[in-house]
Amino acid sequence: MTDPLPDVPDVASVFPITVRWSDLDAYAHVNNVQYLRLFEEARVYAFKAWFGQGRDLIDEGMLVVSQAIDYLLPMEFAYAPARVAVWCGGVGGASFELGYAVAGPDGDDTVYARGRVMLVAYDLGAGRPRRLGADEREALAAVTGPSPLLRSDRSVGGGARGAGT
Repeated sequence: MTDPLPDVPDVASVFPITVRWSDLDAYAHVNNVQYLRLFEEARVYAFKAWFGQGRDLIDEGMLVVSQAIDYLLPMEFAYAPARVAVWCGGVGGASFELGYAVAGPDGDDTVYARGRVMLVAYDLGAGRPRRLGADEREALAAVTGPSPLLRSDRSVGGGARGAGT
């Protein structure tokens, strides 16, 4: 893990994630769909860090049910890995939200994208959502901070959605 990023909750985990040359679009910027891959990579590392090395929450069953991203600035290729911050933005009965910020390599604290992903704990054998257990809730509580505010949160009147609404 690397140092925390500006405007990211202190509880966030920050992981170096390699941006591949093939992730660039025709304008030599990281393609918009590749940010979802960066989110996914950081999520895999975060789950190991948060839930322990002996447990794989992904294999137990976890489904992405919604995603939202704000692309703030075009990110260009760098030989050093980007830094992806991930934290929990809130927990429900069977679901939880993760917040993300994608920044440049160490020394570049520019945040190029912010996003949120909603996940649902899923019982693969039964084929249905399951409630989060007490240990999962405890692990998520340790890394819970304010959800990132996205453009879509702003109301028509110029206001913004509050955290947790």
